[in-house]
Amino acid sequence: MILIGHEEYYPKFGYKKTSNFGISFPFEIPEENGMAIELVKDGLKNIKGRVKYPKEFGID
Repeated sequence: MILIGHEEYYPKFGYKKTSNFGISFPFEIPEENGMAIELVKDGLKNIKGRVKYPKEFGID
């Protein structure tokens, strides 16, 4: 699961910076606010890339 959230709140639940996983966003955000959590052990292992939003969001 990937989200943009508060850097002090979400890590309490196991979220880590998306940069730790090689995941980026298609727009600028502070690195500490892009977060991900593995819902399955090693679920993000060897995953790298850019978050893609549905076209309805108007984000390329």
